[in-house]
Amino acid sequence: MFFFVFLQPKQTKSDPKAQHLMEKRIGTITIFIRERLQSANVNSVLSEHAGIILCRQGLPFRDRDVAVIALVVEGLMDQINALTGRLGRLPGVECKAVVTKMQ
Repeated sequence: MFFFVFLQPKQTKSDPKAQHLMEKRIGTITIFIRERLQSANVNSVLSEHAGIILCRQGLPFRDRDVAVIALVVEGLMDQINALTGRLGRLPGVECKAVVTKMQ
């Protein structure tokens, strides 16, 4: 019989990198969709990360063949980075995030 034990490095409060990742942040994410066929994929990714999305506003620019979605998010940097990373890997989709520490 075999047992596998996965050990994670111990992070302490004095470790600035660990503390940086564990603090909740509030921010905005702007998403530009240049390929309309990607809209369903964008909505799927947003649904998977609905727990950190506080507000969503979309604006289609039909005459310019681009759609813009603005999000207000609150979560850990890992969660926000996971969302923007998934969106940024979709072809024809560009996204940018701005985050700040919560006081």
